[in-house]
Amino acid sequence: LHLEDEHGAFFLKGRDSTLQRFYTEDVEEDSLASVTKPSKQPFLLLYRGQKAKFDVIFKPTLAQHLEGKIRVLVGDTYSKKTLIELVGEGHEDEFTLDGLEEDTKERNAKSSLKKDIIDAVRVNHIQFGDCPVGKPCCRTFTVTNHTSKEVMRFEWEADNLFQFSPKVGHLHPGCAKNITVTLKADVPTTFRRHLVKCKVAKINFELPRRKVLDWDDRMCIVTWEDTTRKDLAAMWPEKEKIVETVPEPVHTVVEESSHEAEVYLSARVAYAEFRLNTIVVQLKDTLPFRTRTATFRMHNTGKVALQYSWAEGEDTEEAVRKPYSTALMR
Repeated sequence: LHLEDEHGAFFLKGRDSTLQRFYTEDVEEDSLASVTKPSKQPFLLLYRGQKAKFDVIFKPTLAQHLEGKIRVLVGDTYSKKTLIELVGEGHEDEFTLDGLEEDTKERNAKSSLKKDIIDAVRVNHIQFGDCPVGKPCCRTFTVTNHTSKEVMRFEWEADNLFQFSPKVGHLHPGCAKNITVTLKADVPTTFRRHLVKCKVAKINFELPRRKVLDWDDRMCIVTWEDTTRKDLAAMWPEKEKIVETVPEPVHTVVEESSHEAEVYLSARVAYAEFRLNTIVVQLKDTLPFRTRTATFRMHNTGKVALQYSWAEGEDTEEAVRKPYSTALMR
């Protein structure tokens, strides 16, 4: 395996295997063949039916688009059928969305536009998978401020179905926050790459930064106030709980610092359905203090996971006495 990498950003590492490694010191090379057949090139001996796995590592040193190739040298010539193209993109974003997943459909779509142009795809996709109708489904990712001196403000755009928490917040230098996005749909529907944008901007506080605490719209202050109602058994009025959102610290937005971060959301919302062929389970006659079991089968015929539980019957004393249990099946 010959790695061609002009910038030295790609690395090829073999996994644990029983492959034998040998060299080509004994292979004669002439001046013409030396161009395509490097001297003392290490080879791996792969027996018939044997497999080998390799890891390709990308470690960029600059914020730029980089490409490389892996050629397979079989015997003394390069294989024309096997050419692995390597594509990576180093970036130094000040604000990043972490913990997301790669959108393979987008990658394949971009790769198929032109065979000679392949783009690196950023990780910006959240796959909810199957979600039951009317029940919330949650996913969590992280936003990070990579600057060393700047404070950033983020705000997710309004969306009726996908709720972000926190929706608005501040990120101090070098800090990160977990964002929870919740989907709850009351009708069956499918989301394919639903786009949601986040407005990001650098801000300055009126007070010195050391006096400004971290903030987002989840923070609140709880107080207890006297009411006009009085407890007859007590000598003091009843208390009422008051919850107030902590106001956002006064700030100004740095000019020309605003930009948008994008995330794509995919999900399938459907009803859970099941089929139960057996209505009555007839147990055979059983001697006292002996155990008799019977088996029946349930089928999940829906498109999402079915959550179910069993409870003790109340019709007769002979009901099956099993503790409450719950399970998840597809």
